[in-house]
Amino acid sequence: MSEPNTTHFTNPSTFILLGIPGLEGAHVWISIPFCIIYTTALLGNFTILVIVKTDARLHEPMYYFLCMLAISDLALCTSTLPKTLAIFWFNSREIHFNACLTQMFFIHSFSVMESGIFVAMAVDRYVAICDPLRHSTILTKPVVAKMGLALVLRGALIILPYTFLALQWPYCRTNIIPHTYCEHIAVVKLACADVRISSYYGLFLAFFVMGLDVSFIAMSYTQILRAIFRLPTKDARIKTFVTCGSHLCAILASYIPAFFSFLTHRFGHNVSPHVHIIIANAYLLVPPMLHPIIYGVRTKEIQVRLLRVLAQKGT
Repeated sequence: MSEPNTTHFTNPSTFILLGIPGLEGAHVWISIPFCIIYTTALLGNFTILVIVKTDARLHEPMYYFLCMLAISDLALCTSTLPKTLAIFWFNSREIHFNACLTQMFFIHSFSVMESGIFVAMAVDRYVAICDPLRHSTILTKPVVAKMGLALVLRGALIILPYTFLALQWPYCRTNIIPHTYCEHIAVVKLACADVRISSYYGLFLAFFVMGLDVSFIAMSYTQILRAIFRLPTKDARIKTFVTCGSHLCAILASYIPAFFSFLTHRFGHNVSPHVHIIIANAYLLVPPMLHPIIYGVRTKEIQVRLLRVLAQKGT
């Protein structure tokens, strides 16, 4: 006998995204900060792209990597928030099965790609500080382009098993996802099969892939700090270290929310579901908003260019 109030499915054509369960009555109010964050992220990252494109003096590896980060941020927040706002504003909860898997692929692949971009930025800072005379010959435009292509391929290839595994599971329990977007674990939990391999692969990505990126960044900055401390004067050491400030702040703005979301999801079993979902949204939305602000505030070249553009509009 089937259980009451339970519908059985066989690979449903659509999923139902509930939004934030328990806070349905506050969806419209929650959408206000979400919309402000998204708008700020769009304006900030598009501004970075336009400034770098229009100023030939910024056509350097550091700013090319910054453009890659801006594109990744735009893709990351745009892959989730439009659908989230549609749920909040229009109660548009249905999402096609293939669209759900596509959204899952883009979310996780761009997250991996963004982590790789931080590694590339660390390499750029390492070469610029530890071997400045060869910086322009080591990180040429073709080399930067190949690094960007490698990061895209890495993000896609690493996440493809995620998607293929999610595609093969039979979904025969329910098609209701208690989330605002198709987060991997939230989807595979609906499968009526042993999905431990998906869970193990998620742990592999978190601890090996992301952990390896953090290790490379730490190694780069260990060498950078050694080079900085060998400089003859305190002013020179401070000035050189300041050039790394934006990169370090951007890393902290990305990794801290991501690891906090991961830890609360894996081990915070006593945390309310709506808290999990809000944190999961924050780690995808807040870094794309903060990155252009960080680089705009801490990078003199971008400040000068932005003030020049604003001055021209004001005249």
